[in-house]
Amino acid sequence: MTNKTTFQFISEPTDVNFGGKVHGGAVMKWIDQTAYACASSWSESYCVTVYVGGIRFYKPINIGDLVKIDASVIYTGKTSIHIAVDVFSKKVTDPNYEKKTHCVIVFVAVDDHGNPTPTKKWIPKTEREKNLESYAIKLNDLRAQIAEEMKPFIAADATE
Repeated sequence: MTNKTTFQFISEPTDVNFGGKVHGGAVMKWIDQTAYACASSWSESYCVTVYVGGIRFYKPINIGDLVKIDASVIYTGKTSIHIAVDVFSKKVTDPNYEKKTHCVIVFVAVDDHGNPTPTKKWIPKTEREKNLESYAIKLNDLRAQIAEEMKPFIAADATE
């Protein structure tokens, strides 16, 4: 079992936005698919997306580019799997990829009835992995603060 998953493919004309580049929604779909494959492989169970945070689009992806998406487990809770996702692209004739997007996406492993189920603990081994785990924990703390700030607005009447 591995804590990493990589998808590679060519961006297609159907992925285009009005500006002639790859649509951000297409990139978000790819992120979710790659991260799901990583999380479900890690947990060996069905997983549901519960949070996508801090998605950052650095540069656009061109139609016809070779796209590479790297997803890695960077932290696990009791039932949650936190995945760092980096999206890269390049012209097929270029030697090097360039980072285009980054985010952290959180999944929860669930049983056949949709109830959260415990997942294996991920233990960082390298210094980089330890730094990524610290990053995930900081983001988790920030999400808790944001959730508290949002409470008055989530319950607000939609007809106002």
